[in-house]
Amino acid sequence: MNKRNALKIAASGVLLTLGFGLLGGCSETRPQFRGVDITGADYAKDLRLPDHNGRQRSMADFKGKVVIVFFGYTQCPDVCPTSMAELAEVKKLLGPDGDKLQGIFVTVDPERDKAEMLKAYMTNFDPSFLALIPTPEQLTATAKDFKVYYKRVEGKTPTSYTMDHSAGSYMYDPQGRLRLYNRYGSGAPALAADVKLLLKGS
Repeated sequence: MNKRNALKIAASGVLLTLGFGLLGGCSETRPQFRGVDITGADYAKDLRLPDHNGRQRSMADFKGKVVIVFFGYTQCPDVCPTSMAELAEVKKLLGPDGDKLQGIFVTVDPERDKAEMLKAYMTNFDPSFLALIPTPEQLTATAKDFKVYYKRVEGKTPTSYTMDHSAGSYMYDPQGRLRLYNRYGSGAPALAADVKLLLKGS
């Protein structure tokens, strides 16, 4: 190989390196979320339901906070208390930013879950968490909009029924936009990491 050819090959390598560098600089860096990124999803855009204090709520009420929405019921034996305890742990892990997290619990059992019961249930995990209470008609519409499954399973007596329901949660950024779907059992550290990313403006 003569000197001229060697110089050509070297020059080509430099140009290729520069080209890849420019392409890398132009590509958009997406945040590394732990949850399932559903940014831009055309569903679950808002919640317009009364809370356990009787106040009508919507996502606009929580602007500036990351909101995590979970569907469940107070007599749930495992998934619901585990998920709410996990959410309370997330708030602790956030430290000074804990007040920028809003936990929302939507009951899928409005027949039994009355306001005072839900208020006590939320306080058991964190007093700042809110429960929303839909009418049966509102629950049907909200579950459809959020792609949430729920079904009454009859028990031995009319009041001993249970509710099968979806176990994941939805996470919204401080602008009220749906961003992430969190699978059940994701763990408080993973959820806290995603909340921090959204608070930073990712």
